[in-house]
Amino acid sequence: MADFRSGDSIGTRIRLARRERGYRTTAELASAIPGGNVTEAILENIESGRKADISISQLLNIARGLNVPISMLLAPIGKPDAQLDLANLSEDFTGMTVAEFDSWLSATSASSYRPRLASERADIAILSSLRELGTLRRELERLHIVLDADKASGDPDLIASDADVEKRLDRITKEVADIAQLLTSAGLTGIAEAAES
Repeated sequence: MADFRSGDSIGTRIRLARRERGYRTTAELASAIPGGNVTEAILENIESGRKADISISQLLNIARGLNVPISMLLAPIGKPDAQLDLANLSEDFTGMTVAEFDSWLSATSASSYRPRLASERADIAILSSLRELGTLRRELERLHIVLDADKASGDPDLIASDADVEKRLDRITKEVADIAQLLTSAGLTGIAEAAES
């Protein structure tokens, strides 16, 4: 079976991803996507290439139904140096490679895409900081679970080793506060509250 990541059109990528994810028919996939804006007929038209303009909500629902990152449906990620193959895009996308498109779409810093404006670079930095904040918050949750499990176990060796976990917890808590302050100073609201939760 061909790899959906290298399919030559969005419809082909969706069809191959559907099959790879175990949906034999478009009806099976359509029934797995809640909301009703992706029907069997719509999927058949997308996969056959008869429907080239897909709404954002349809594309997001299909990607979520397939549990596939949206960029893997939008572009042939398996061919990173290939030219972007999406129809009806402005001339700004002409000559953009798949890797550049993915970097632009995901706002990944230090990637193959080069922002054209300082404001775009600043936005990418903000997104990067938000991602880091999320990663650190998940780590804080994990460390709290470790501490709770160690205390619940009553094992003196585990409890004794918690001093290192506590130090890590304190360091990450400070990093979270620093990133939240940075994002708040960049104009984002609700960050400090989110960082504390």
